[in-house]
Amino acid sequence: MSELLRRLLRTRQGALGLVLLAPVALAVVLGPALAPHDPDAISFTTRLTPPSLRYWLGTDEFGRDLLSRILVGARASVPMALGATLLGTLSGAVLGTLSAYLGGRADEAIMRTIDAVMAIPALLLALLVLSTLGGGAEDATLAIAIAFAPGMARITRSVALAARQQDYVASAIARGEGGTWIVFREMGPNVIAPVVVESTIRVAFAVMLVATLSFLGLGAQPPAPEWGLMIAEGREYLHQAPWMIIAPGAAIAITAIGFNLLGDGLRDALNPRVDR
Repeated sequence: MSELLRRLLRTRQGALGLVLLAPVALAVVLGPALAPHDPDAISFTTRLTPPSLRYWLGTDEFGRDLLSRILVGARASVPMALGATLLGTLSGAVLGTLSAYLGGRADEAIMRTIDAVMAIPALLLALLVLSTLGGGAEDATLAIAIAFAPGMARITRSVALAARQQDYVASAIARGEGGTWIVFREMGPNVIAPVVVESTIRVAFAVMLVATLSFLGLGAQPPAPEWGLMIAEGREYLHQAPWMIIAPGAAIAITAIGFNLLGDGLRDALNPRVDR
């Protein structure tokens, strides 16, 4: 792990990604403790206050401190994106590895089904799933995971096909090992690296999807301090109080860019062909 971190820090993308994600991680862990004000405290005497020494990012239409709401809202936005990516990655990786192991008609049937699902854009697929499940943070997380799973399955299958031809898999088959053992213990560990890189990059898309669903009213519900929901609440005050949209929008952008750069850095750090 220390060697991976050292190699990651030697890449420009990885180092910059860690720098951008450090305050985000701090907000997720210590957000409520760092918040200078109560994020839900309503004060009509300070409503729509521009950024100042007291309110660094200004206040919203109810006089709530935007900095406090962004710090606390990190616990809603980032874990939802991470959870959706993790769930989609695990399910897609298992499906892709299983498809590569089975081969033949089973592989063809699984891949053609995945191709059909991937023809639907991720956001539209998430909306279709949410229209069936209902709404709320948990349903939004599950919908994003379902939207991510097909792409992860195809990526994992391409790597697992190469692992399927290796001697250790042939040896496991010759020993009479079951399919579950071969998929999880023989092929699985050898497809982890590219899956980790891809999942890290997909967290950036998950952050934006979480914000989009909340913006549309299908994710977190008021008065939750979720970043996408905060942007939706600030639309009516765009010309009067633009900081209501700029502040949460910047938080989403920094988080998405940070994970994207981190994924690029991991790709280089885990590539043994890169000469350092």
